[in-house]
Formats: sequence, C-alpha cells, structure tokens
Amino acid sequence: MSISKDVLKVQPSATLAMSAKTKALIAKGVDVINLSIGEPDFTTPEPIKRAAIDAIESGKASFYTPAGGLPELKQAICDRIQLEDGVTYTPDQVIVTDGAKFSLFLIFQVILNAGEDVLLPEPFWVSYAEQVHLAGGNAIAVPTTGKDHKVTVADLEAAITPTTQALVINSPQNPSGLIYEAAELKAIGDWAVAHDITIIADDIYSNLIFNGHEFTSIVTLGEAIKQHTLLVSGVSKTYSMTGWRIGYVLGDAKTIKIMNTVASHATGNPAAVSQYAAIAALTGDQKEAQAMRAAFEDRLNTIYPKIAALPGFDLPTKPQGAFYLFPNVKKAVQLCGFASTEDFVEALLTQAHVAVVSGKAFSQPDHIRLSYANSKENLLKAYERINQFMQDHMQ
Repeated sequence: MSISKDVLKVQPSATLAMSAKTKALIAKGVDVINLSIGEPDFTTPEPIKRAAIDAIESGKASFYTPAGGLPELKQAICDRIQLEDGVTYTPDQVIVTDGAKFSLFLIFQVILNAGEDVLLPEPFWVSYAEQVHLAGGNAIAVPTTGKDHKVTVADLEAAITPTTQALVINSPQNPSGLIYEAAELKAIGDWAVAHDITIIADDIYSNLIFNGHEFTSIVTLGEAIKQHTLLVSGVSKTYSMTGWRIGYVLGDAKTIKIMNTVASHATGNPAAVSQYAAIAALTGDQKEAQAMRAAFEDRLNTIYPKIAALPGFDLPTKPQGAFYLFPNVKKAVQLCGFASTEDFVEALLTQAHVAVVSGKAFSQPDHIRLSYANSKENLLKAYERINQFMQDHMQ
C-alpha cells in the first residue's frame, strides 16, 4: 500500500511515546513514576461532570452540533476571555475544536501554502514542527538568546525568510514553564505586524501561573497585534479535562470561517457532551480550578529546589507557570558515563523507574523535561530515586 511521503517524514510524539512505554511497564507490575506526560492528575471537577451527565440524560448530547461549536459555548469562551484578559471577541471570531492540539493542526492547514515557513523559538513543544510539516510547510527552529529560553526580536530577525508566514509564541512555555513579560511580547508583536506575519499564541497554560507572577496575553497589547494573532487555548489544563478534548481558536472572523469549513470536513463537530461540559467549566465557579492551580504551585515550590540541587542538573531559573521543569543535564549525563541524554533517560526509566522526556523532542538535546503534574508524594519519591540513581552511576 502506498503511503504519503510527507506523512512518512513525521516523527511520533516523544511525550506520548514515553508515556506509552511507561504505561506498558506499569501494566507488567513495575512501579514506575510517570513524569513524562503533561496531564493534570486530578479528576474533572464534579460540577463539570454533572453538566455532562445532565446533557446526556436530557438528550442534548445525542445530536450533531454546528461544526465550529455550540453558540452558547462560543459565547462562554468570549465571556471568559473578556473577564480574564479584558479583550473583546464575538462568537463569529471563535471556533471550537477537538482539543487545542487540533486547533493548532487546523491553523497550519489553513494558513500555510507548500514551502512556507513557520518560526518556532527554541525550545518548543514536540507537535508544532510535525504539524507544520503535515501542512506542507517548513518548521524553522529559532535559537533563543534572550533571558531564560525566550526569543527576542534580534533572534527573529536572524531567522526570518522571504517565505515566513507565521510565528508561534507559547507562554507559559512548554517545556520550560517560563512566561514572557508584557514588554517582551509587545516588541515581538510589533515586529510581527511590521512584517505582516501571523502570530499563533498558544495560551493553553495561561491559568497556571505561580508565586505572584503575572500572565499577559499578546492579544491585549494593541489592536494591530490582536488582528495578526490567532489565539489558541482550551479547557484541558485549567480544568483537568484532557480526556474531554475541547480546544478553541480566537481570531479574525474571515480566518475562523475558513477554519470552520475545513473542520466540517475533518471532524464534523467536537463531541457534544464535551461541549456542554466545557460550558459549565467556563461559566461556573472557578474555585476548584483555583485549588488545582494552588496544588501545582505547592508542588513546584517543593520539588524545584531538590531537582535543581541534583549533581549535574542545571536549572537556575524557577519556572513561573505550566507544570514542567526543564533542567540542562549535560553534566549529569557525563558524570554518570552515558553517551547521550537519550541513554540517560532510558536508564532512568528502566533502572530508577522514573519516566521523563529527553529534551531532543523540544529541540534542546542536553535537557530533560519533568512534569510535576503528579502527587507531591510521587514527586518526592521520584526525586529520591533520581538522586540514588545519580549516586550509583557517578564516576
């Protein structure tokens, strides 16, 4: 059977591959602590689950919805953005999708022609580049010289090409957990507007901000910047709804309409029951979401100093959002006598029974990503295992 040459070039998701390997070991009875996956360990709050059950029992969830989402969900998204960021969107500027990952996939399918470029500041989430390739575009990794893995206008100027169509900005950043300040975003936004480049703002972690830091969405920094931006978010991280698969894009109505047309042929519509659950999440009491955020903050404050103090682990800046640590482990790998970070990660899994992800997946091969979306008890146990692993292997 013939397979598309473009599809054959696509690499599997490194995070999902490690998670699958971890779950396979767990299924065999191995006590593995999984720090590889970006998924809250909490269950979805009860009011959200109740809304889904009510939608099923009333029959509302039994039928197709509009391809781009229920009108009341689009309005709830607009209202939530207005409340949190003070920015006005109308329902015709919103499309609801099967998760924020598909939001990004859909954007690249709609805005890219074959051979056009997308700038991806390093480090970047594993799926950006592969989604660009699937759309026929070129993923351009942009080395970052700014503070704490953040791209600057000078970096972008050095990377821009005649066929650059878009730039992805992720804040808080996966995998580093660092946040772009308003002045940094304003400079980037003004640069993109001057070059007529589309900004894809991945704000999926915008509600997971810790220790008094502030989040700024780039769409708040001027009308021209807003008009050049497609804002991506969803309910997965804030409300612990990864399995419900509801994401969304906000942008200019013309682009959203085209995305709606493509989505109508690709997925039909997001699951109706998930949409009713998402309405409850966005419009309901936010206490449980805030409690989960506080729990992540507590875990960060507990585990960060321990991981940062491990031999050969370089993690000078404490993450400000999301739920990841991204230490440089080049020295640790050398201390333990491994040939590569990948070998180090594999040994952590098979010997210490701690699952992490190699930084190669994020275009930073000397790093590893650890997720602290796990219980504090497991995080402390994982630290003890890594520490013992280091002591056993250091030369």
